[in-house]
Amino acid sequence: MLRYIALRALLALLVAFTVSLAAFLLLNVAADPAQAIAGEDATQDVIDAIRARYGLDRPLAVRYFDWLGGVLHGDFGESYYWHQPVASLVWDRADETITLALSALTVTILIALPLGALAALNPNSWIDRFALGVAVSAQAVPNFWLGLIMIIVFGVTFPIFPVSGDDTWRHFVLPAFVLGASSVPAVMRLTRTGLIEVMSADYVRTARSKGFRGGALLRRHAMRNALLPVISVLAVQLGQKFGGSVITESIFAINGLGRLALESILGADIPTVQMLIFVFAIVFVTMNLIADILNAALDPRIRIG
Repeated sequence: MLRYIALRALLALLVAFTVSLAAFLLLNVAADPAQAIAGEDATQDVIDAIRARYGLDRPLAVRYFDWLGGVLHGDFGESYYWHQPVASLVWDRADETITLALSALTVTILIALPLGALAALNPNSWIDRFALGVAVSAQAVPNFWLGLIMIIVFGVTFPIFPVSGDDTWRHFVLPAFVLGASSVPAVMRLTRTGLIEVMSADYVRTARSKGFRGGALLRRHAMRNALLPVISVLAVQLGQKFGGSVITESIFAINGLGRLALESILGADIPTVQMLIFVFAIVFVTMNLIADILNAALDPRIRIG
């Protein structure tokens, strides 16, 4: 088990390193950072002064390894736009994004798992068709459109929840539903497919012969094996919530990492954008690593493989 965890952790580190390198190259090669900071109407003297001030006149490889060395020592650089350490910017806004991501994942679980279980227990029935209809609808509706509809319905027509800000838990209800709804189709379909497959297994038929039915059959015999692929998807979805919160946080005016990323892109703040991409990548690979470890703990065949 320890060897398996070590190999998966090494792979996660390699992925994070590759993402950091790709992000650095894209941000520094696709356009001139000094020109982006100075603006379109800036003179060449101003551009050269900015390039010298921020060390942009050094070779690309030197700048990358300086940045990577700073990251390893906890120094994420200074923001070009806000003129303060990037670490403090990310740290100050991380709580909002973490709260939103966990709330959205909770919404996904509360909707997708019961629907998937009901559909699996009643295949080809109206319940099954209703669950699949919900999944198709959630997949077809874009987040920005659903967010606007939620604001109109629950913020204007029926003013139940606040539609902007992040002061209380009520501010996270609508954005959590919007962000969580996008993950419902994948989780619901996997739950349904996994349970249908497991319910036809020999050990489940044996449990039925012993008198287990409904919820007891699911909890004690079917759900554990059926949830193996679901755990991986939930972990991936949680990682995606961090990077995919840009639109949702912008619509509901939540001062999280997603909105910080948008503001940094508009302000040509390369150090902040670069660090946010790295943070999102670290979160994503960490969630995948946790999913792999949980799957290996639940199914020894994965460790053997």
